[in-house]
Amino acid sequence: MRQAINQRGHWDTPRETTVERSLTVQRKAYVPGVAALLAALFATLAGCTGSSDDGGTTDSANPGDPGTASPAAQPGRYRTLPEPCGAVGRSTLDSLLPGIRQITDEDQREKAYAGEPTVTYDTDRKVGCRWKVESTNATDHLLIDFERVVSYDNSVSDDSQAQQLFATMEEAADLPEVASTSAPSDVGTGDESTASAGSAGSAALPGATPTASASASAPSSASPSPTSSLTSSSSSSSPTSSSTVPPADLQPRLLDGLGDAAFLDDVLSSSGSTAQQRTVTVAFRTSNVVVTMEYEEQPATVGVAPDSQEMQDKALKLAAQLADTLAG
Repeated sequence: MRQAINQRGHWDTPRETTVERSLTVQRKAYVPGVAALLAALFATLAGCTGSSDDGGTTDSANPGDPGTASPAAQPGRYRTLPEPCGAVGRSTLDSLLPGIRQITDEDQREKAYAGEPTVTYDTDRKVGCRWKVESTNATDHLLIDFERVVSYDNSVSDDSQAQQLFATMEEAADLPEVASTSAPSDVGTGDESTASAGSAGSAALPGATPTASASASAPSSASPSPTSSLTSSSSSSSPTSSSTVPPADLQPRLLDGLGDAAFLDDVLSSSGSTAQQRTVTVAFRTSNVVVTMEYEEQPATVGVAPDSQEMQDKALKLAAQLADTLAG
């Protein structure tokens, strides 16, 4: 600020000019205006990203659970699948496919042991292998399939998705009612025939007419009427004859002790005058992997039915080995 000498010879401070007073007023008004603008800006940002005073949720919060996100469903135990054609040992193949040892050409025999991979477009999700061998007595087929189930819904685990798939497979198998009403401790064991003796006759049996099903559990002294309705290959009372109607403990049924859930299906088909073909299917689920095994046999002799118990025993033994392969 400029100074001047007064009449007494002293330095004196003159009054502020009009321009200086105007600048001073503008500076004083500018500072509160900036503060107000910053305060308004912070309030706007807080309203967009923060929670309301009444406890409302933020944009990223889940309804009913303010401020926290629900955890994603757990992935399945299995991330890979075994090599299917190498999952069955040679001794097991010798048992299931007797004609494989009758092949004289060494290269052809090795090819039969190797099997043929099934066509799949995603080997991380689904793999399989099949074998077909002819012998002097029968033609045998074997198919194994591994499917790894993956859920793409964060709210559904891989195991739950596999469980739903397996339930659909079980429903499609159309197991007899006797299998679903048996006590869990008896299913798949030798005690099943005792537990289900009262209702086994009403179950639909593979390869038999409804009348034949009704007579399957009847004693040998039953009246001739139901017995006469059986096919010629099953009406014989000789223990050595092959029956188209398996006993109660060999019916299609649920299985205990194999994976998390399992069932067995047994179907006998006949095409006119050709030999009868039996197909035994064992399917089980372990965590998020579903395993399906089909074992078929068609005898070379017309009118001969493959033995149900023998085929089921072989199929169940292989299924147990496949379950061990997954567990290992």
